[in-house]
Amino acid sequence: MRAPYGIGPLAPVVLAVRGAALLLALVALARTAVQGLAEPGLALVFGLLVAAGELTRRGAAAGEREPAPLAAAGALAYALLGDSAGRPTTHGALQVIAVVVVAQALAAVPRGACGRRTDADRAARRTLTVGFAAVCFQPLYASGQAERWFGDGPWFPLFPLTVLALTALCDAVLAALLARSAARAGGPGALPPYASLLVDEVRALAGTGVAIGATGAVTALGVAVAGPWAPAVLCGPLLLTQVSARRYTAVRTTCGQTMASLARATEIAGYTPPGHARRVAALATAVGRELGLTGPRLTVLEHAALMHDIGQLSLLDPVAGGATARLPAAEQRRIALLGGAVVRRTGAGPEVAAVVERQADSYREQPLAARIVRTVNAYDDLCGESVGGPLRALEQLRLGTGHDHQPQVVEALGRVLARGGLTPAGAG
Repeated sequence: MRAPYGIGPLAPVVLAVRGAALLLALVALARTAVQGLAEPGLALVFGLLVAAGELTRRGAAAGEREPAPLAAAGALAYALLGDSAGRPTTHGALQVIAVVVVAQALAAVPRGACGRRTDADRAARRTLTVGFAAVCFQPLYASGQAERWFGDGPWFPLFPLTVLALTALCDAVLAALLARSAARAGGPGALPPYASLLVDEVRALAGTGVAIGATGAVTALGVAVAGPWAPAVLCGPLLLTQVSARRYTAVRTTCGQTMASLARATEIAGYTPPGHARRVAALATAVGRELGLTGPRLTVLEHAALMHDIGQLSLLDPVAGGATARLPAAEQRRIALLGGAVVRRTGAGPEVAAVVERQADSYREQPLAARIVRTVNAYDDLCGESVGGPLRALEQLRLGTGHDHQPQVVEALGRVLARGGLTPAGAG
């Protein structure tokens, strides 16, 4: 079971993020309470927009990057708001933070009453990134410095776009830090390189992140021209995007559950040891991250590792311990091809099926994902055979680098296992 973010050697990172967000929120709330709410109508409009975005999101699953794009776009729009209906605003950066914090807190009440989890780390991330955008934009705009730098013409939109780009990078840095902490809490051998996670987060910005940033900027410009009624019109398309993304996520979740059930079929039938597919998938994903795989390529690797043994169901009698590496090469390829045919019928995608089909080939002819699955599967089989522990299993894999295993994959596996204390894969 994965431990919460607050547990583990990297917990100080999480505590620092939460502490910084809490301190910023307290300062913003205190300043707003002392000096009063500037332009309460605008504050109410954007506060309701952020709260509505939080309420319309579904229950967030662990690992989701942005479950409330409408709330994020509304918060960014308020941070980038300089004028309202042609008149300069005076709310300032700290009021932006205060309004977003209060809106998130109000939205958490009915969500908690319905039994939905409140993610403190995601709320802290939102507070810090919106605060970053507001601090970058509001003082420069109010003082006129932004106009002196960019002029009051076609070049001025570069200013909010630059702020959005820097804010997105700030959010990616925080998200990667929290994801690494969560992975470290997940157990031995699960810690991916920070650079790999950061690249993954930056690549994710090309999807929903662009829509969120664009909607936030356009909403701020719309309010500057048309007044407080602009958000109701301009945020509609993002709400439709959120509904579509929710349906797509539901389809992916169903597909993942189907593959997990099929992976257990070989264990239930007695063809593979209990937990083998799950262990291979977890370790293969860690090795993939070690070798720089991110995003969709990492998902393909994980799904292929889960399904790599499904072809064994074609055997009349189970192989001892499920270790097909002891079979003739032709029989290994036949099992792999049959497994790929099954995977193609699950909707997992041709990329996953191709990895399953080619796991029995020589590594020089395999894609990287198939090389990883082959090596990690062999490691788990060797540990299950009690060859002398993880070090002995790694030694045997290194002896097979001439034909069976790519040296770089074996060394990456060794690094992942070393960080996890060389815990035997077959344990548990």
